[in-house]
Amino acid sequence: MGKQTSFLGFLVFGFLCFICLPAEAALKKYQFDVQVSNVSRLCHAKQMVTVNGRFPGPTIYAREGDRVQINVTNNAQYNLSIHWHGLKQYRNGWADGPAYITQCPIQTGNSYVYDFNVTGQRGTLWWHAHILWLRATVYGAIVILPQQGTPFPFPQPDREEVLVLGEWWNADVEAVEKQGNALGIPPNMSDAHTINGKPGPLFPCSEKHTFAMEVEKGKTYLLRIINAALNDELFFSLANHTFTVVEIDAVYTKPFTTEAILIAPGQTTNVLVRANQVPGRYFMAARAFMDAPISVDNKTATAIFQYKGIPETVLPKLPTLPAQNDSNFALSYNSKLKSLNTPKYPANVPLNVDRHLLFTVGLGINPCPTCLNGTRLTASLNNISFVMPQTALLQSHYFNIKGVYTPDFPDKPPTPFNFTGAPLTANLRTNQGTRISKIAFNSTVEIVIQDTNLLSVESHPFHLHGYNFFVVGTGVGNFDPKKDPAKYNLIDPIERNTVGVPTGGWTAIRFRADNPGVWFFHCHLELHTGWGLKTAFLVEDGPGSDHNILPPPKDLPTC
Repeated sequence: MGKQTSFLGFLVFGFLCFICLPAEAALKKYQFDVQVSNVSRLCHAKQMVTVNGRFPGPTIYAREGDRVQINVTNNAQYNLSIHWHGLKQYRNGWADGPAYITQCPIQTGNSYVYDFNVTGQRGTLWWHAHILWLRATVYGAIVILPQQGTPFPFPQPDREEVLVLGEWWNADVEAVEKQGNALGIPPNMSDAHTINGKPGPLFPCSEKHTFAMEVEKGKTYLLRIINAALNDELFFSLANHTFTVVEIDAVYTKPFTTEAILIAPGQTTNVLVRANQVPGRYFMAARAFMDAPISVDNKTATAIFQYKGIPETVLPKLPTLPAQNDSNFALSYNSKLKSLNTPKYPANVPLNVDRHLLFTVGLGINPCPTCLNGTRLTASLNNISFVMPQTALLQSHYFNIKGVYTPDFPDKPPTPFNFTGAPLTANLRTNQGTRISKIAFNSTVEIVIQDTNLLSVESHPFHLHGYNFFVVGTGVGNFDPKKDPAKYNLIDPIERNTVGVPTGGWTAIRFRADNPGVWFFHCHLELHTGWGLKTAFLVEDGPGSDHNILPPPKDLPTC
């Protein structure tokens, strides 16, 4: 009897050990067929580039620790690449995706397998084409679930929903961009905003093109919200309900409640919403934020938050969104974003800085005899308008190909001036070049991104590939290197991959350069990126092979 008891005890102990073991990482495989599809919106039918015939494209699901392989087959007429926005791609820039930065584009008729591990990240990210304006239609969500057995650090929702905010053009988007470039002026703005590819019933011919989610009274829902718009920061709200913000850019936040969120192109925000109102139909709505004298698509996209059992004949109630130019809301909202900063989810802010960078954002005008007004709009960082190379930067660095770039991007603007003073119309000797910044491995970097009043002030969302960074400070006006650092938040600043620089202001970010490779840094307004508002960081290899760039895959596209 004693032996039987011991044996049973051993079995129970073994079973308990087995169920306590962490789940092994899974391999998640996806097939992305890039193809031209017929799509109709706003009474207009057109052919456009999609993935698997879907708009938006498919959602990628994975768990923290998984390996993901995505075979992208390009059947469209454009060469293209896809960026997995917010994934850190440690030592693996070959899977990052920006065309001519980490890879040559996938040519028509060819395939490329993006192969990467999801390490130390969980939450909502997204993917999109990273060449020309193709991301207007080629985009989708990435949902990274926590490891098995790891709960959210907030109340468990009853259900989740992905909401991807975007834009729609009645015309062919690539033709719109080409026309703007030929004329030297901004291309025509979009004809509508969309929620999950649908503009909602405030637009014509949209009865079929309205997204609706059914909810049950008393239940809590997690909304995974992504701004995939090309050029518009957006307010988003839900009539009669409040949001609790719990995550941005796949980083948990200190929860706070708000009636609306502000989300810039490239950013993601997770909110909890409780279905605690009188059962009915309520509009979710998205509309542009612009606090500068610049034209935007100010039309409102809507989707429906519909309580179960309520007939569709009931008219939905519209939320009250902030005014289009509500700077105070924008500044206040962003000031509430704080990292969770717990032992399990710490905020490891670099306290000492090895490299201080000041990048000024400039819009300007260059001569162009063939353009509409004899001039062409341009954009620059530190008076340099970036020229895209013909060979990918990472490939040229890894294989030591000369003449592709110069590693001499300036740490500060060559011509100091009153950045946000009276409007200036000069370019301050803006020049063009493929100039990037070389960063020592494991060094700590602070970048102050300063808006300027060259032509006009404007808010700019900046995205850093390969890294998250901490937003340690922000302000309106000119950055003061003597006074402003004393006001930095070095305790629980928000950690993210895309940050908005306020109109006529500045933002300071910090990160540790522990990911070797070549990493793109650019404004996520596609209009400004195309005008040259971008550069890249070359982070050198570290000591030992485990701190070096991984070898490239065999199927890496060639230019």
